[in-house]
Amino acid sequence: MIPHGLAVVLTAPSVFRFTAPSDPDKHLEAAAILGADVTGKKQADAGRVLSDTILKYMDIMKVENGLNAIGYSAQDIPQLVKGALPQHRLLKIAPIPQSEEDLSKILEDSLTLY
Repeated sequence: MIPHGLAVVLTAPSVFRFTAPSDPDKHLEAAAILGADVTGKKQADAGRVLSDTILKYMDIMKVENGLNAIGYSAQDIPQLVKGALPQHRLLKIAPIPQSEEDLSKILEDSLTLY
């Protein structure tokens, strides 16, 4: 069993790149709160800026390098998506709707982070 917090942080960079178009200013604000210099950053870069900021902290804290590092592979993605779909308490509060394809892409992008 993977601890909840680890599962969340390993997918967070990809999730925030996905959700940034819903409210780029909030994503830039979050990055700034975490210490990123967002001066002159474009709204289109908000997801990358927040993602990179989170990745910096993950690297400093020696967090595992993605889902691959904790035993998952691309072959596991369909089953992980299938398990995520019933998690309405998580998916319904997301700022934008997501499809199975979106969830697959988020997980694929989370396989290796650094």
